[in-house]
Amino acid sequence: MREVVLDTETTGLSPLDGDRIVEIGCVELVNHLATGNTYHQYINPERDMPKGAFDVHGLSTDFLEGYPVFSEIIDDFKKFISDTPLIIHNVKFDIGFINAEIARLDQPLLSLENCVDTVKLAREKFPFAPASLDALCKRFKIDNSNRKLHGALLDAELLSEVYLQLIGGQQPDLILPKAPQIIVGVLPNDEFKTQINRRPRVHKITPEEKEAHEKFVGTIKNAIWFGSANQD
Repeated sequence: MREVVLDTETTGLSPLDGDRIVEIGCVELVNHLATGNTYHQYINPERDMPKGAFDVHGLSTDFLEGYPVFSEIIDDFKKFISDTPLIIHNVKFDIGFINAEIARLDQPLLSLENCVDTVKLAREKFPFAPASLDALCKRFKIDNSNRKLHGALLDAELLSEVYLQLIGGQQPDLILPKAPQIIVGVLPNDEFKTQINRRPRVHKITPEEKEAHEKFVGTIKNAIWFGSANQD
């Protein structure tokens, strides 16, 4: 099963306000494992770079002027992603920008139905907890110390690790829950008894725990721990 983890950097927050894509990064996964196959491209947005966006990713107008415009990279980009499911942190943002660029070229748009939103996955798994990429890297102990600025390929690589943790590890389909051991025995009256073995306690009870238990049991009328001695 092939998937592509995708991230973009832009000149701002909304393509409706004239903002454009300046960088695309993609990481290929096969059977939930990174293959090392990536796609990375800087893009000339054909406009200036606002200071707010520059402070986020550090890509200047002068730097991007030497790179191709979107119409020159779209074929290679589409060839890489093909019809593969896309893994994106905040799908509507990145696909919104990509589709705005594709619409300018009068080509078929990408479908949201072919995307997995890791923000949604994170909020379902950890309700009310922060769902930013940095927060999830911290939660899963993923090293993001190189992320001084946002970068599409670096963020896609980090997101690929986060995604695999969100779905249960690198090979979630191979992780099977351990079923409790079931023992079937025969009682003296020929009835069958099914017993579920629980894992043994890994440590002995402390004297303090024993004393606390005895005090608690002492407050219970007809406690079974004391047998007939505790009967009225």
